[in-house]
Amino acid sequence: MKQKHSLDFGKKEKVLNYACQTYQLSRPNKVGAVMALIRECQPHTIEEWEMWYFENAYTAGKTPFKITKESLLELGERLYEKIIEVVIPEWQDAFSKLTKEDCIDYIYNLTINRTFDGYLREKSVVNDGLAKAFPDVQFEESPCELDHAGDIDYLGYISENVAFGIQIKPVTAKANFGNYSVSERMKASFEAFRKDFGGKVFIVYSLDGEIANKEVIESIKQEIERLKDSYSHTL
Repeated sequence: MKQKHSLDFGKKEKVLNYACQTYQLSRPNKVGAVMALIRECQPHTIEEWEMWYFENAYTAGKTPFKITKESLLELGERLYEKIIEVVIPEWQDAFSKLTKEDCIDYIYNLTINRTFDGYLREKSVVNDGLAKAFPDVQFEESPCELDHAGDIDYLGYISENVAFGIQIKPVTAKANFGNYSVSERMKASFEAFRKDFGGKVFIVYSLDGEIANKEVIESIKQEIERLKDSYSHTL
């Protein structure tokens, strides 16, 4: 990589990134699936990519609309409004009440309590949910050495080398998990997993240790059938 074209926003980057993610202003339903678009474009220069993007990019969703420079400008203005009207007042209030004890408790809670809660949640979803729904599948925790370990919590093996992936997310982290959107980086990780193991990756939402998005069971069932048909000669 010879040259970087991204702007440097310095210390402001953290605030911009936080607000942009919090209010979902850079999701595919706002700016399109940018990594998929640029791979389709295969540009040699940033100018070529910029021109192609505005000629071909549409938002993802049931009612896609054409993306223009004006629509990106509107998103930028919305980001500014959220930072000024919501983020800064909320942070100022939090900063004024923050104590040293809060910081000590937060680190300890994050390391011990939340890790243990997450561990129990994963075990319950897999052992009490998925394993009972698919008794012929061997579920194993994702090994640390696996390239996709940060994105895949469990592998569901239907044979020695063929598997689908499971990522478990707590509903409490997303009040409405229907709004959750997989990042472009995670999409690439899921695709790399599929190339390595043959199967798709499914996001399973956990609510009090139970599967919240019940419809994922049918999707996994269909994937198991597809894998069995595709790899029948190796099973």
